[in-house]
Amino acid sequence: MSDRIENLYAAIAARSGNALAGWRAGEGVDNAHFLASVRSWHALLSAQAGRNFALFLEDSIEFGAALLGAWHAGKTIWLSADTLPVSCAALRGAVDGFLGEFPAELAPLQAAPGAATAAAAAALAALDPDMPALVVFTSGSTGAAQAIPKKLSQVASEVATLEELFGARIGAADVLATVSHQHIYGLLFKVLWPLASGRAIHAASIVYPEELLPAMAAGPCMLVASPAHLKRLPAHLDWSPAAAMLRGVFSSGGPLAADAALATGALLGQVPTEVYGSSETGGIAWRRRRDVGDDAWQLFPTVAWRINEEDGTLAVRSPHLPDDDWFALADRVAATGGGFRLLGRSDRIVKIEEKRVSLGAMEAALLASGLAAEARVALCEPVPGERQRLAAFVVPADSGRALLEQQGKQALNARLRAVLAGVVDAVALPRRWRYLEQMPVNAQGKVTVAALLALLGDERPRFPLVRELANEDGRVLLEITAPARLRYFDGHFDVAPILPGVVQVDWAIHYGRQYFDLPAQFKSMSQLKFQQVIGPEKPVQLELAYDAAKHSLRFSYSSAAGQHSGGRVALGGCDG
Repeated sequence: MSDRIENLYAAIAARSGNALAGWRAGEGVDNAHFLASVRSWHALLSAQAGRNFALFLEDSIEFGAALLGAWHAGKTIWLSADTLPVSCAALRGAVDGFLGEFPAELAPLQAAPGAATAAAAAALAALDPDMPALVVFTSGSTGAAQAIPKKLSQVASEVATLEELFGARIGAADVLATVSHQHIYGLLFKVLWPLASGRAIHAASIVYPEELLPAMAAGPCMLVASPAHLKRLPAHLDWSPAAAMLRGVFSSGGPLAADAALATGALLGQVPTEVYGSSETGGIAWRRRRDVGDDAWQLFPTVAWRINEEDGTLAVRSPHLPDDDWFALADRVAATGGGFRLLGRSDRIVKIEEKRVSLGAMEAALLASGLAAEARVALCEPVPGERQRLAAFVVPADSGRALLEQQGKQALNARLRAVLAGVVDAVALPRRWRYLEQMPVNAQGKVTVAALLALLGDERPRFPLVRELANEDGRVLLEITAPARLRYFDGHFDVAPILPGVVQVDWAIHYGRQYFDLPAQFKSMSQLKFQQVIGPEKPVQLELAYDAAKHSLRFSYSSAAGQHSGGRVALGGCDG
C-alpha cells in the first residue's frame, strides 16, 4: 500500500475499466472514464508553463482526476478552502495559474473531455516520492491560515496508514462525506484513500441529514464527517436503514464531545473513529470512545511522540512530516497508558494589560456554567489607540436561552461575566458578546477566528478604556481614556471632538453600578458643572463616591489641567 499514490494511475489502470470509480448524481462513473479525465488534465497542464497551480473543484471525482493529472504533469497543487476574494488575492502572488471553478477574472483552466491522445497514457509513469505535490492551508481556527507544503511521500504515508489501521474494518464500502476535499482531512479520506483502495467516491458532499440518510442506506458505506455535522444529526429521523449499511464513520477537524460521539453511536450503530492531527503533522492518533470518560488517544503506528518537559506540549516525529526532525505542537498532553489525553492548547494564552489569560479556560468556565452549549473566546482585531479586547461567542443552552428571552442580553451578559470573574481579572473580561443559533463553520466543519470576528461587524465603542487607580470603602478612582473611534464623538464636533456631557453622566452611573450596589431607580441630578472639555485619547480621572445612607452618587472628572466636570446623582427615590 505504501507505493499506491506514486503508482496510483497504474494501479487504477490495472483494474477493470468497467469497475466503479464513483457516483455522480446517482450515475456510476467507471474507471475508464476517470482515467480519461486524468489524461485530459495531464495534457492540459503539460502544455502550461510554471509549476504552481491553485485547484478548486466541487466534484470530488473530477477533483481527483485533476489532481492526478497535474501531478503527472509535474505540477504542485495549491488547495484553497474556498474561492472568496480574500483567498484568491492571497493565491495570486503564489501560483502560476488557476484550475477549475475559480472566478472568471482569474481565467481558470478547464480540461476538455477527450483532449488527451491515446499515446499520453503510456507517458504516465510512476511519480517521484520527493516531488512537491501539495500546498495545503491550516484551517485558521486559531489565527490566520498558513501555507503548508507537502511532498508526495508524506501523502502516500498517510494513505498507507489509514488502510493499515481501518481498511479491514471498512471493507468494500462506498465513501460518503459531509466535508470538502479542499482540506487535507477531506482530501485524504474522501479522495486519495478511496482511489488507492478501490472504493467508490461520491462526487458531491452531502450536507443535509435528509439527503445523507437515504444515501447511506443505499449500500455499504463509510461516512467522512466533522463534529459540526455529527453533533447535529436529528434524532427524530429513523437512521436504522443507514446504520445497517454503515461500515465506519470518521470525525476530524476539531473536538467531538464525548456525549455527541456516544449519541452518534446510538443513532448510527457506529461510534465515530476520531482522528487527531493537523495540516502540518498529518494524522497523529485516533480513538473510538467506549464511554463518556474514555478520552485517551492511540498513536498511529508510524508516529513517535514525547512530551516537552517545560510546558507539557506534544512533539511528534513521523513519515507524515517533511523530515525526521521532532515537530512541536501547541497542544498540551498527559500520558495515559500507551497514549495521551489532550489538555488544551498552550498558544491560546493571550496577554491583556500584561496579564496572561487562557482563552481555553474561559471557554471551559462558560460551558461549565450550564448557560452555554458552545462557547468561543477570541482576541478582537487591534484598533490603534485602544487596548486589546476579547469577544465571546456563545450558543446558549436551554437555561441561557430562557434567560436571554425573559430578561434580555444584558442579563445573560452579567451572568456570564460573573462566571468569568472567577477565572480572569476584570480587565480581561470580554467586552463584546454575541449569542448565536450555531457557530459559523467552514466547509471543513471548523470554526475559524476570521468567521467569528466577522460577526462583530464594524461597531464603534461606547465606553472608554478604564484602569482602576484606587478602590476603597465607598470610593473608587478610575483613569479613563475615550478612544478616538468612540461613537459619541461623531458629529460632536468634526474639527475638535469633545465628549458630550450626557455621556459623562452616563459613564459615572455605569461605573457606579459596577462598583456599588446602586438602587435601580434614577431620581435626580444636582450640582452639575461642566468646566473643561474632554477630548479623545486624553486620560482623565473619574472619582466616584457613594453615600449608601442617602443613595447618593457623587462623581467628578479631573486631570492635570484641573476639574473637567462633576455632579451628584440621587437614586432610588431618596431625598439625596
